[in-house]
Amino acid sequence: MSARARETRESATGLTLVSCDGKPYRFDPGALCLELLTTGGPGAFARYEVLHTPADLVAWADRSRLAPGLEPAVGEDEVERARAFRDALFLLTADRAHGRPLQPGHVATVNETAAEPPLVSRLTPAGTRVWAPGATGARLLSTVARDAIDLFSGPYADRIRECGAHDCYLLFVDTSRPGRRRWCAMGHCGNREKVRAHRARTTRPPAPDRPPGTDFV
Repeated sequence: MSARARETRESATGLTLVSCDGKPYRFDPGALCLELLTTGGPGAFARYEVLHTPADLVAWADRSRLAPGLEPAVGEDEVERARAFRDALFLLTADRAHGRPLQPGHVATVNETAAEPPLVSRLTPAGTRVWAPGATGARLLSTVARDAIDLFSGPYADRIRECGAHDCYLLFVDTSRPGRRRWCAMGHCGNREKVRAHRARTTRPPAPDRPPGTDFV
């Protein structure tokens, strides 16, 4: 699967991922909760796991679209909770993207995670926003889960999609005005599929051998 990848740095409009052949590309899943899905997943996607330690979850938060400077205090148990929550959200999102019924167990995991207190931000006298003290892994996950609830119950719920490439399973929400986004990234899977389609149109199969006696003089 060429389009599953590891994150490399933060961006306000998406993440920089690295494909299996070592090429970096930009991927904007369109929502905070879907950014978490780039850290691994259930089943076969477990081989892409990057959330192994508390520092890994902190690093993901720093790369996400959350405002910088969060630095939550994360415990080992919260990393396990993060993986369990992410896996449930991954399956829930995939079901939504393919029009399948949402599984009650996955929904319950999201709701239970969202029931915890979320992250708190404050306004400074300079008119900027900062994070209030006391940020934890649980508060971080609650904020992500609440974002998922907003997405699944909001106006873009019908635009949750899986990349259209045959070997990519990245999930995103199409927030574009026309609503015709098909690829995780036009510069990655979009270009690959265009090249593949062009080759299919221009490559002709070899002519079959003529049977004896059919040559023209």
